[in-house]
Amino acid sequence: MARYVLAIDQGTTGSTALVLDQRLTVKAKANVEFRQIFPKPGWVEHDLDDIWTATLKAVGTAMRQASIKPAELQAIGITNQRETTLLWDRHSGRPIHNAIVWQDRRTADLCNELKAKGKEPWIREKTGLVLDAYFSGTKVRWLLDHVHGAQKRAENGDVCFGTIDSALLWKLTGGAVHATDVTNASRTLFMDLEKRAWDDELLALFDVPRAVLPAIRPSAGVFGTTKGVRGLPDGIPIAGIAGDQQSALVGQACFEEGEAKCTYGTGAFLLMNAGPKKVTSRHGLLGTVAWQVGDEVAYALEGSAFVAGAVVQWLRDGLGLFEKSADVEKLASSVPDSAGVVFVPALAGLGAPHWRQEARGLICGLHRGVSAAHLARAALEGVAFEIHDLAQAMAQDIGKPVPMFRVDGGASANDLLMQFQADLLQTPIERAHMIETTALGAAFLAGLGTGIWAGLKELRNAWRPGKQFKPKMKADARAAHLARWKSAVDRA
Repeated sequence: MARYVLAIDQGTTGSTALVLDQRLTVKAKANVEFRQIFPKPGWVEHDLDDIWTATLKAVGTAMRQASIKPAELQAIGITNQRETTLLWDRHSGRPIHNAIVWQDRRTADLCNELKAKGKEPWIREKTGLVLDAYFSGTKVRWLLDHVHGAQKRAENGDVCFGTIDSALLWKLTGGAVHATDVTNASRTLFMDLEKRAWDDELLALFDVPRAVLPAIRPSAGVFGTTKGVRGLPDGIPIAGIAGDQQSALVGQACFEEGEAKCTYGTGAFLLMNAGPKKVTSRHGLLGTVAWQVGDEVAYALEGSAFVAGAVVQWLRDGLGLFEKSADVEKLASSVPDSAGVVFVPALAGLGAPHWRQEARGLICGLHRGVSAAHLARAALEGVAFEIHDLAQAMAQDIGKPVPMFRVDGGASANDLLMQFQADLLQTPIERAHMIETTALGAAFLAGLGTGIWAGLKELRNAWRPGKQFKPKMKADARAAHLARWKSAVDRA
């Protein structure tokens, strides 16, 4: 009998479902977008009903396209937008507030208060993270403070906290399982990175009751089974969970220490396999868990750019420069350069290695000769500049340049962006044959958790390279680009 895995990739702007066979061939794929909610400047929310509806629609469409028998579906893997934070009623399953998205900046003042008290070095050493509104911890605190009665309900154990993987797991199992995996837990500010367990001192700092927390489990293994899910039979194991960036690291087969990947999605994220021991960056990056399969654990260094593909969405929806996001490459390629325009895409602050919560987007170098094409090109170049800064910080941490790394995500299909990225980094870039590596990683973890695949080496053997981009830019041109970028970032 054929064996298939369903991968649910729940992202920031949409939910994707892929059905893969045992050879990791994609048999079907469906994506459904959902609305973004912006209550105030700097605030970003999601409605769980929107996410769940989009997920069910994507799953239903993919399953119909695949035309497989229910008995042939062996496992489900979940990968998700990571730090997005939700609290829901343990009895009804209803959220007590919209989810606060990872891009949301409403808790920046609380982070600054804790920094002023000298808490950041201690938090960084214990969690691998910096004190920033990006992470779940201060978002949970905001919800407990601003939803009437939430703190008391949490203390009584009537409220559940979860990142979106936990919420989907809860719904897929009919409310039977409240759990997360170690990669998502490592993004909350509540987990001791070395022990991979919730930490009482961190919980006390944020005054978050332990009763609200999900159980932490390895990334591969049976978390629970489906029950009462429209379009799916009961009893299918949910057997793999990882945050989207760690899942992409698995999907890119970066299993050896020093191997790196960059995912270009709503944001852009550079991760490098740092080996089996906890790492703490000294140059503005994050230490995080890459994955845990059984007792085997890998850690990672991570740099995050909060806005990448989102800047293209803004050009499309906010300015109306083109109809489809894919059109940006044609528009940007219609001019030979940005005509001196520099676009700092700090639309949600600046992440690593700068960590400037107050920073905002900046376009400079405007003149009468600038067209929509120049602006589009500058926006793409801005994303590449962000990744250059991350790679430089990573090189400082490891004491040598980052070797050739692999790229994936929707924006990695943009050849103009990828070539400019290789030119800035002076490093070859290899795009995966299948750029849906985030979902591929979730599928593989689920297959590991149910015995469909024997180990990590099997995925390495299945991984296939796509197009490679080699540096072409002359040194003086590169230096001029980087000088303009540095000046612009200092002003953002």
